[in-house]
Amino acid sequence: MKASSLKKSLIAMIDSKIPVFVWGSPGVGKSSLIRQIASDKSMEFIDLRLSLLDPTDLRGIPFFDAANKSAVWAKPEFLPDSNTQASGILFLDEINSAPPTIQAAAYQLILDRKIGEYTFPINYAIVAAGNYESDRGVTYRMPTPLANRFVHLNFDLDFTEWKSWAYESKIDRRIISFLSYKPQNLFTFDAKAKEKSFATPRSWSFVNDILNSNLQIDLLKDVISGAVGKESADEFMNFCKVIDKLPNIEEIINAKSNEVPSNNSVLYALCTGIVYSLKQNSSVENVTNILNYSLALPNEFSVMLIRDLQKEGIDVESSTSWKSWVNANKFLIGWY
Repeated sequence: MKASSLKKSLIAMIDSKIPVFVWGSPGVGKSSLIRQIASDKSMEFIDLRLSLLDPTDLRGIPFFDAANKSAVWAKPEFLPDSNTQASGILFLDEINSAPPTIQAAAYQLILDRKIGEYTFPINYAIVAAGNYESDRGVTYRMPTPLANRFVHLNFDLDFTEWKSWAYESKIDRRIISFLSYKPQNLFTFDAKAKEKSFATPRSWSFVNDILNSNLQIDLLKDVISGAVGKESADEFMNFCKVIDKLPNIEEIINAKSNEVPSNNSVLYALCTGIVYSLKQNSSVENVTNILNYSLALPNEFSVMLIRDLQKEGIDVESSTSWKSWVNANKFLIGWY
């Protein structure tokens, strides 16, 4: 399930308080998506790693109530108060990395929304996530009784949706350009490989942070290799050298230049740079200038550029040059 469909499904499950389990490979953005839903809905968010707990940590610790001469279970501090009226999400991340005894302790909480004397608050939802057993992580086979307590959804990584997220999150344009050129480098995880570093959406976010740090230029390649692997790092750094030949994007947007690069990698970078710039100022004049300029690009790049602009909510159809662009590219977009 792509991120956009998964997000809609999760929101419906969360609103209905139906326990849901999100499966996905490491680094694809499972926890980020769930955290984003909580933020969008102004819900409290508790990130609980069961693999770090003992069974007694989840159930609580008994103490003697002298007044009633009985043992009382003190609820764990990390669980929300039973009487709270606030809405929230209890996120059980990497739940299948927890030993079976810990998973068993979660049975009652997930299905019955209680543990012993503790009752889970009415406005809280439970969402869990984990990696596939085939992903070479530390995982335990999920017991059937626990698995049956969830609705199971799979997170399928989609480059187009990642690209839209990257634009919105202001990921370095060199990263977006490179991965548009070589989308297979977005995710290079191989469970059989021995390398400790590999490319995932999460590790490319690390590269974005590395590029924004004060790291010396001569150290960049080695450090980026530690995030996404040597092969992806080599290709990315070589790509960055090529895009130094990028034309002046501001002059193109202002119709002061109609320079068209001949190198495909530079064209990918150019299209990414234009999208970034128009997201900052998408005046009718700027959009018209870009539509006119795109007519000089190779058709596949012209279509890619305009579709990216549309996905980012930039109105290209209102421009006086829209009809000319459609007529020039109708054989590629299927409009006759």
